Amino acid sequence: MKRLRLVALVVVALALVVGGGLWLARERLATAAMGRLYARALNGDPLAALPDGLHVGLCGSGAPMPDPTRAGPCTVVVAGKRMFVVDAGEGSVRKLSLMNLPPGQVSALLLTHFHSDHIADVGELMLQHWGTGAAQSPLPVYGPTGVEQVVQGFNAAYALDDGYRVAHHGPKVMPPAGAGGVAHPFAIDRAGPDVTLIDEPDLKVIAFPVDHRPVEPAVGYLFIYKGRRVVVSGDTAPSARLEAAAKGADVLVHEALAPNLVAIQRREAIKAGRANLAAIFHDILSYHTTPEQAAGIAQRAGVRYLLYTHIIPPLPSRALNSAFLGRSPEIFHGTLRVGEDGDFLTLPAGSAEIRRDNRLSLLR
Repeated sequence: MKRLRLVALVVVALALVVGGGLWLARERLATAAMGRLYARALNGDPLAALPDGLHVGLCGSGAPMPDPTRAGPCTVVVAGKRMFVVDAGEGSVRKLSLMNLPPGQVSALLLTHFHSDHIADVGELMLQHWGTGAAQSPLPVYGPTGVEQVVQGFNAAYALDDGYRVAHHGPKVMPPAGAGGVAHPFAIDRAGPDVTLIDEPDLKVIAFPVDHRPVEPAVGYLFIYKGRRVVVSGDTAPSARLEAAAKGADVLVHEALAPNLVAIQRREAIKAGRANLAAIFHDILSYHTTPEQAAGIAQRAGVRYLLYTHIIPPLPSRALNSAFLGRSPEIFHGTLRVGEDGDFLTLPAGSAEIRRDNRLSLLR
């Protein structure tokens, strides 16, 4: 018995010594881990590491309402080795970087419309594209008519800062010709045809009108790469044009608003005497799509994977996902998911496979 007690005391003493040593070495261990983290993030080309195919991720799955887990609306699409960003909501450029998808490698930004929550980070994407990639030319920004005004405004707002950075780092690091963005507007309306923005043997990018009235113009985008198809809805009420564009798509990234949950917000706003907020919670119902409606669109279009984004209202717990979805799982017979920041789908070329991971999961 004495021997067992002695062994126990020795074990406890050793544990205290080891634990104390680790505690004293914590700074050195943390510094080494930081070095490994940056080595993984900065070495090599993240796009080259992806299999050839079409990839789509959420650099922001939120909406205008504050949500600590979701950046503003942002979808990233990688076609082969070219990366496109659709919309740039608040905080989305940081999420893009945290997903190890460098803003300096973005080929173009495509805007669906000009609501503030979809353009808040346009200036930051321009800056990161320039500064982290030593860009020799401005970021191309595609959008329906009006995009010229948006790009001009961000260029003007960042002009002083651009000058500071050239003066500080020098023109080799910050080439003056690469600052800002350049607008590529296209005309589109709900009664007119779709607009093809890129038409190459392996890659097509097509804009189509959606119904976000009174916001006009508003568009969604179809990406086709080596036979794989991804559709990004933008903000819209249920739209026949979107449904047509989504025919046979592998993935539909669709906005969604749950009226049953927004009703709770409106009820509490009325109780609190917040008449202005109550009116907004009422008005937003008319120009968004419910999860069930999006599920119906995806089912009729023969979509294989439905990824919800622009989540309204914020969902403070995954326990609310079921209430958000409602009858969606009964309506849509493919795979559906309430999107989260970092979600990333891989669609290899020459395959019907769709793989999902989350490029932020290591940070959680």
